[in-house]
Amino acid sequence: MAAVGGKGLPLASRMYKSRALGLTLGFVCVAFAMYPLNPHPWVWALMLTNAFVWPHVAFLISRRSEHALRSERRNLLIDSFCGGFWVGAMHFNPLPGVTTLSMMTMNNVAIGGLRFMLTGWLAQGLGIGTALLVFAPAFVGVTTQAQLYACLPILMVYPLALGWICYRQAVTLASHKRELLALSRTDSLSGLLNHGAWKDQLELEFQRCRRGQTGAAIALIDIDHFKIINDTYGHVTGDIVLRRLSKVLRQNLRATDLAGRYGGDEFCVILPDMPLNRATEVMDALRDRFNALAYAQDPTLRASLSIGLAPYQLGHVDSTSWLNDADLALYEAKSGGRNRVSSVQVGWLRSV
Repeated sequence: MAAVGGKGLPLASRMYKSRALGLTLGFVCVAFAMYPLNPHPWVWALMLTNAFVWPHVAFLISRRSEHALRSERRNLLIDSFCGGFWVGAMHFNPLPGVTTLSMMTMNNVAIGGLRFMLTGWLAQGLGIGTALLVFAPAFVGVTTQAQLYACLPILMVYPLALGWICYRQAVTLASHKRELLALSRTDSLSGLLNHGAWKDQLELEFQRCRRGQTGAAIALIDIDHFKIINDTYGHVTGDIVLRRLSKVLRQNLRATDLAGRYGGDEFCVILPDMPLNRATEVMDALRDRFNALAYAQDPTLRASLSIGLAPYQLGHVDSTSWLNDADLALYEAKSGGRNRVSSVQVGWLRSV
């Protein structure tokens, strides 16, 4: 019962729907092939049980299993065995027989690939062998027009239904893949780009600037005396301050700007197509907003920012040298009294 509502339920539900539809349509196909053979009542009862009771039993087995995929593989092998049994019971009537076996094989390929398809064929062979033991061996070589029409619903509807299920599963998997990729590039606390993802974007921006001779600036942002905040108010408050800065960055930067958490209490921003004087104004305004917000929420909590700015320069040999300039400017902002913006301009520093 542990798996009810858990990981096994989505798979069990998908297989339940496809099995119920397939066996209902398959019943029509098999029934028209069996009717001219005048089977015993127990054969009809078995046929009805297989078509209309077994799907519910298989669903209950899978949803209660701790390993839904393993359980469904067993259920599909039972399906394959039953399919082979009815092929033998129909005396190998060509079209109903091929339709039954091919639909079962399609299921097996969809859930387990080539290896499981071969295992399913073995189960079908066992079903055929069992039918030959139960019924007198015979061969019906002609498919009547009524039997042909009885096969059309499963030939038309079931592949469409299975294809739709596979398509929806592919869409879901693609969505999950995108979510996992986003999570792998996102800092869990701040919701911004993590260190590695931001460095990747910095390299792309460096190459863009080098190719197009366009301007850009990068900023390194440090929360002043963050260790003292953690030691005095606790790490929960420290996390609140980090999230507050992340919120200020998201609300006050352009959609094209790329903000990330570089590590610890240090954040980083790429400002594409922005000259240094404008970048300085933006960062100084951001610093003021953060300070005001911090004071408004807790006047006793003195939280401020030191920011180092560096524009792209032709002399940068790589993105690391560009980042080093921003780090040098940040060091100047911190050593010059903190709570300020310092920038690198062609080899010299300017503080605001």
